[in-house]
Amino acid sequence: MQKLKNIYHLFQAVLANILYGFPSRRLKVIGITGTDGKTTTTHLIAHILKTARKKVSFVSTVYASIGGKESDTGFHVTTPNPFALQKLLKQSADNKDEYFVLETTSHALDQNRVWGISYEVVIITNITHEHLDYHKNHEEYRNTKYKLLKMAKVGIKNTDKIIGLIKKIPNLTQFNQYNYSAAYTVCKQLGLSDNVILKAMETFKLPKGRLDLVYDKNFKIIIDFAHTPNAFLELLPAVRKLYLKKGGNLIHVFGSAGLRDFTKRPLMGEASSKFADDIYVTEEDYRTEELQKICDQIASGIKEKNYQIIPNRQEAINQAIMAAKKNDVVVLTGKAHEKSLCRGKTEEPWDEYEAVTKALKISNF
Repeated sequence: MQKLKNIYHLFQAVLANILYGFPSRRLKVIGITGTDGKTTTTHLIAHILKTARKKVSFVSTVYASIGGKESDTGFHVTTPNPFALQKLLKQSADNKDEYFVLETTSHALDQNRVWGISYEVVIITNITHEHLDYHKNHEEYRNTKYKLLKMAKVGIKNTDKIIGLIKKIPNLTQFNQYNYSAAYTVCKQLGLSDNVILKAMETFKLPKGRLDLVYDKNFKIIIDFAHTPNAFLELLPAVRKLYLKKGGNLIHVFGSAGLRDFTKRPLMGEASSKFADDIYVTEEDYRTEELQKICDQIASGIKEKNYQIIPNRQEAINQAIMAAKKNDVVVLTGKAHEKSLCRGKTEEPWDEYEAVTKALKISNF
């Protein structure tokens, strides 16, 4: 069935390219793929190019920015469908942009949604445990990512060879070093100097929902999009190091998406329990899966830590914030910038930032 769908997507991509005149041929398209770090790397590369006075547009999980105008890409969407994507590429080309940075998922690659795009440089940020509901195994997932390397003039796999140079950037955390190294490597390939790249990195601000400190008084609240075991293993120790004061606890609120890779759920629980002191397991787009089952699968991996299962996300956030004491840090992961929460077959409005505001009011903070 999936093969038939992929043929349909290929047919759409061919038509879209013809309809919009193969616009990527008028641009230098930079492709970013990987399990974690795609969005930050995409925004960082675009920022560096803009700082270097290059004309650039981009599409990321958070939004599309074409000629300086921002637009939504849809619910739970990273790489748009072929017609929407080719339209954005044409708008960028018509704007006389030189570069187009495109966050590119394994699903988009497997489904031929990016067929016809002429990539100049691509990079794989990393490949860790994710999407095994769609890809049969880790090898197939990895090979799908590798397809992007073959679609470009230059294909790069991210390494830690230049971490020493990146460490010179003020206030850079361990959590983002690989994203910065990926952006550095791509921009060097595009001919930018170390001086231009590193100076631009110093002024970069993380996109919405990435290590986003949204409350900072007696205790702190951070929102982040992390939703894989590896992302937890990178994010949570960085939070402890950067924000947790002596005597404080790290409180973690998260769930796992329904009808997606269920094998990662206990691994998420285990990863959280390595660094969090108190854990609140809750909903995250459970779709038509049984929510309690998802939460139980997460909890099965939690090792020797206090945890509660509170199915309603707003209530879980309320309880976590009410439990916060002086010097604690509350970390909310999984939703971040997203504007809906899928319950059953319905996309209900959701705003993680508003949820925090509501919880703070209830708690009288």
